[in-house]
Amino acid sequence: MTLPAPYPPLVSGGEGLDRYPDDASALAARMAAVYGVPAEQVLPVRGLTHGLELAWRLAARDGGSVEAPKAEPYDSLAAIYPAKGETAPEKNIVVIRALGSPEAVGEMAARVAPALLVVDEGLIEFSDSVSAVTVVTDQPNLVVLRSLSLAYGLAGARVGAAIAQAQTLARLASALEPYALPEPLVRLAMQALDPSRMIETAERIASVRRERQRVARELGRHMPVEQGVGPIIMARPEEPAAALAGLKAYGVEADLSGERLRLPISIKSEVNDRLLAAFGLTPAKRRPARVGQAVRDTKETRIVCAVDLDAPGPVKIETGVGFFDHMLEQIAAHGGFSLRLQCEGDLHTDPHHTIEDSAIALGQALKQALGERKGIARYGFVLPMDEANATVSIDLSGRPYPLFEGTFETPFIGDYRTDLTAHVFRSLAEAMGAAVHIKVTGQDDHHKTEAVYKAFGRALRQAIRVEGDAVPSTKGVL
Repeated sequence: MTLPAPYPPLVSGGEGLDRYPDDASALAARMAAVYGVPAEQVLPVRGLTHGLELAWRLAARDGGSVEAPKAEPYDSLAAIYPAKGETAPEKNIVVIRALGSPEAVGEMAARVAPALLVVDEGLIEFSDSVSAVTVVTDQPNLVVLRSLSLAYGLAGARVGAAIAQAQTLARLASALEPYALPEPLVRLAMQALDPSRMIETAERIASVRRERQRVARELGRHMPVEQGVGPIIMARPEEPAAALAGLKAYGVEADLSGERLRLPISIKSEVNDRLLAAFGLTPAKRRPARVGQAVRDTKETRIVCAVDLDAPGPVKIETGVGFFDHMLEQIAAHGGFSLRLQCEGDLHTDPHHTIEDSAIALGQALKQALGERKGIARYGFVLPMDEANATVSIDLSGRPYPLFEGTFETPFIGDYRTDLTAHVFRSLAEAMGAAVHIKVTGQDDHHKTEAVYKAFGRALRQAIRVEGDAVPSTKGVL
């Protein structure tokens, strides 16, 4: 049945769910852009398990079987399968978990041909390995499975992809059930893979890898550990069951794998510190991280912004408006904090929405990072730039009040509209909850604009500086 339901569902955000799902061609195209392959080589599936299930279905339908050796990739598989030129195994499909060189995958694909070689790459983003996707074009019997579960934070949504040559995917798709991907899953995956998410996704993965190395280094002083390739560490404490109970007492989820413990690694250092504390290791005391993130999606823009007030980098900004990117870099550089902001906006009409919404997202991220604003200096000011002079006064009071004095005669600097400068700082003041008073004078509009952004960064640097533990207000709250 393909007729729509007689009425929409009584759920928030359920627009369009009264109709049966369309094909997932739009998602396939977006996945193809992320994985660097043509869209006809991508089949969206419900995670790795669904991709593997399709392989089993295909083998069962054709009266064949599936080989899924537990051996580590390549080294011991060579002993399982015949060398080139000898008789291939009597299997329809061979499944391996492969995180190694694409050349080794290609060699294995040739060795098991004509059987399909299905490669599980669900954790590839967390490793240093190059994806086997790069040799799909040369191997007609190769299928690579990718997942959005861990690298994109969608473990509960179950979305992934099978990547292979078009004719190979057609075979796999022939075992696909009707309406395989529900519309909500497609929507979530489309958002997670939106170009506006790529900078922050890459930084999240890098952060988890850094935390994995840190925790493995600390634990490795007391027990054998393996870092693994995903957001986990495999550890061998003397009494695994007792260690598991201790972790649970500290609110850390873990599980046993034989004599080893599978320990989860979080992007949050404070969570990983609890893991170390469960083993009697006391990390150096530090203030809670002052980090903030804003995800802002409208019909005009899609934005992710993240800040870390206690880290000088990275600073990565992509809004599509070059001069505005440069100005936001000035705020971060002179403010002394990490800023990642990526925006996909309607630049084909005008940069207004991109600039305004990016300023709002930055303000929201800064507000979240400031939290209760305990111990901050609260106030800040200043800056001359050649003949231009910008005075910026900030009060991180929690009460928004923007004031801008200054005019610009040049309508555009590149694609940046100078009349939006006052609007940017009004949006920042309102979104972050601050009084921001700005006055700028001079002859060169480029200098005047840049002086304002730099001065704001310097003033913010002073205001966010930690000077103690108390809220800087006689009220006791900001």
